[in-house]
Amino acid sequence: MTRYWRNIVGKVEEARQLLKEIGMPDKQQADLCCYVLLAMANVKETDSWIFATNEWIRIHDMIQFIGDNYGVTYAENSRETIRKQALHHFRTAALIEDNGKATNSPNYRYRLTAETLEMIRSLGGYKADATIKRFITYHDKLIETYASKKEMTKMPVKINNEEFTFSPGKHNELQKAIIEEFAPRFAPNSECLYVGDTIEKDLVKNVSKLQELGFEITLHDKMPDVVLYREDKDWIYFIESVTSVGPMDPKRIIEISEMTKNVTAGKIFVTAFQNFAAFKKFSDSLAWETEVWISEMPDHMIHMNGDRFMGPR
Repeated sequence: MTRYWRNIVGKVEEARQLLKEIGMPDKQQADLCCYVLLAMANVKETDSWIFATNEWIRIHDMIQFIGDNYGVTYAENSRETIRKQALHHFRTAALIEDNGKATNSPNYRYRLTAETLEMIRSLGGYKADATIKRFITYHDKLIETYASKKEMTKMPVKINNEEFTFSPGKHNELQKAIIEEFAPRFAPNSECLYVGDTIEKDLVKNVSKLQELGFEITLHDKMPDVVLYREDKDWIYFIESVTSVGPMDPKRIIEISEMTKNVTAGKIFVTAFQNFAAFKKFSDSLAWETEVWISEMPDHMIHMNGDRFMGPR
């Protein structure tokens, strides 16, 4: 990255170069996306990237920051455009996270992930190449994820005895393993009530059963990656497929508990990883009284403390 940096003038162009380097599609390298990234990093034209921050921020605050510091005015009614053209794709690319509030809540906010902040702070310095390379290693390039669906090799998966296909990618590979390897071992005879797909969003969503069990969750971006229900035990498994962000940390447990406060079935919280290295990366943020499953060791579970090995709390 440093080899390009000397020839780039201005923070907008530097932001665009970063988005290009990490594999964002052309549309997500547009000026709007560059300004949003700069606003979320709180980086002004004369600032050094090393002083970037990742405070929680509303879209309204982004619009104000862009106008005050870059002289570009976006109307308040452009919030949905910013959400759809920039923030949605940034989150898919694991650049940002949200605070789990309803999208229409005045308290709904976004921030750069800690990993993104580290990468941004390195820009222009000797560590830039390494941090960008590490980010790309852990995350699929969005430009590849969004490649023509017709050209992509789909992954077949059987869900509730029906044939489906997942879009390619590390996240969906792990979701496939959860359904085909985790469920038969640790949630036998369970029904998959929800699973998303990187591109298709709600691949399986049994709305009537979810409502019957007391769910109030309807938005894709608030659902756990996989929801299984075991009727004989009256247990619900909330499973996060973690290849980049989103383990079962205390904040996520609270969010799911609040969104399922009318659910009386026993709740089991599981974080799934592809390998032990990924588990180690997130191990210090996992909530106690949750379960960990690693797909490369499918016959074993890691229980995060407590007086039971497997069961609802």
